[in-house]
Amino acid sequence: MPIKKELLDILCCPKCKGDISLNESQDGFICDACKLMYPIKDDIPIMLIDEAISIASK
Repeated sequence: MPIKKELLDILCCPKCKGDISLNESQDGFICDACKLMYPIKDDIPIMLIDEAISIASK
């Protein structure tokens, strides 16, 4: 299921409250400021800081 633009417009990074964007494979949201990816599981964004995946080394 594709992510709706309305959802992208209201979601923000839970850690820094900054902008997030959908990654290329569309399986997570990326916060460039925090270098974190928030995964999407079963079409549900998991917007918990503890569940975020660091992308700093990528």
